[in-house]
Amino acid sequence: MDARLNLFGNPVAGKFFRYINSAGKVLSDSTLPLATQELVKLRASQINGCGFCTDMHSKDAAHAGETAVRLNLVAAWREAKVFTGAERAALELVEQGTRIADAAGGVSDEAWADAAKHYDEEQLGALVCLIALINAYNRLNVVVQQPAGDYEPGMFG
Repeated sequence: MDARLNLFGNPVAGKFFRYINSAGKVLSDSTLPLATQELVKLRASQINGCGFCTDMHSKDAAHAGETAVRLNLVAAWREAKVFTGAERAALELVEQGTRIADAAGGVSDEAWADAAKHYDEEQLGALVCLIALINAYNRLNVVVQQPAGDYEPGMFG
């Protein structure tokens, strides 16, 4: 299976990726815990049906020491006892922020208040931007049908 368009070889898409990858570096360097960042990226990718990002972020999380149990339960996090209150708040926020079109009110005040109990202003800013960024990556990959399965941690730098 080949992608419809080579996003890495296309001059416009390649330039766009350099910019959004820089934005991603700002977020990975933030005080938002890296484990939380990977869980958020994985959950959004699952919701959006982005095989490439689901493959990437599950492998990156495992490479960073995340357990298989937690990775396997991200899709069913509400019923899982393995996530902290802060992680659960982030997972709720990413679900509501990713499914904006499905919810008449967007992100609920309750979801925001729960996240604000666990994260400071800098972390909330990083979390909101991370949700927007992973959704952008997911959409790029889904539109071009980027194949999944070959990602190796660290292959992009």
